[in-house]
Amino acid sequence: MASISFDTHKFIRRLQQAGVSEAQAEAIVDAFREAYGEAELATKQDLRALEMKLEARFEALKGEMTLIKWMLGLLLGGVLALILKAFFPG
Repeated sequence: MASISFDTHKFIRRLQQAGVSEAQAEAIVDAFREAYGEAELATKQDLRALEMKLEARFEALKGEMTLIKWMLGLLLGGVLALILKAFFPG
């Protein structure tokens, strides 16, 4: 996942310029850093990789579904042949 740099010193100075005490500014920065550390960001590259994996999986599922359709068709054809043979022996 992505990593974004964050200038805590600049953030503290900006808070102090807005009238926040140094202790409060440091507490805000610490809380923000802790919350930010738990967050995960996805980059466009991460999303493209996931998209490619999903496309590959869907292609595999499409192949499996095609196989199942053919198998079901053959099974129904066999059952139909048995039914017709039972009613029309000959």
